[in-house]
Amino acid sequence: MIAKQQLIIAPSILAGDFGNFARDAKRVEEGGGDWLHCDVMDGHFVENITFGPDMIAAFRKATKLPLDVHLMIERPDLYAERFIDAGASHVIVHLEAQHDVGRTLALIRRCGRAAGLAIKPATTADKVIPFLGQIDELLVMTVNPGFGGQSFMPDMLLKIRALRAAAKHLPIIVDGGINPETGRQCVEAGANVLVAGNSLFRHKTLDLREAITELRRQCN
Repeated sequence: MIAKQQLIIAPSILAGDFGNFARDAKRVEEGGGDWLHCDVMDGHFVENITFGPDMIAAFRKATKLPLDVHLMIERPDLYAERFIDAGASHVIVHLEAQHDVGRTLALIRRCGRAAGLAIKPATTADKVIPFLGQIDELLVMTVNPGFGGQSFMPDMLLKIRALRAAAKHLPIIVDGGINPETGRQCVEAGANVLVAGNSLFRHKTLDLREAITELRRQCN
């Protein structure tokens, strides 16, 4: 039997107020978030464009939380060190991007940061297996990457189960459409890191601490 891992809540700053990112990063910390999840998009790997290393550096000044930087970019190998220098604690790259995956993961680890690997919904679990010994965390997209506010894809639960069986020791992150109901389903399937955006920052009470507490309580 797999020992239950500690549940980690990683609010996605992309769902925050673009005019008050530093304030919202601090709110995540004060509200009980464990990590700050930062979605970096380049307009090529995904259609949306978000922010670059300078914004990560601003988050680093605003909060002491680990910065979980998710590079949804075409050439993560060319930019990973810039995000590390800016203050990223974890750097997650996509299996599907245009790079030598093994080399990029080795670079991140060589720089003393946690190396993560992410996969899109269409990528099957077996594609990850060769890299399990080279990563510190695994991210399963539960929506198609690029935009927030999408609906959770229930068929990703089978993928999470398969990956938990293969990667007993790794943190498994789920990202996309996560709320107390879908988060609980993911935890039951084997995930232990929940990235949540709209369900936290646009919670009915508008109280981020209450939203984080509710998500943790419902999913633990």
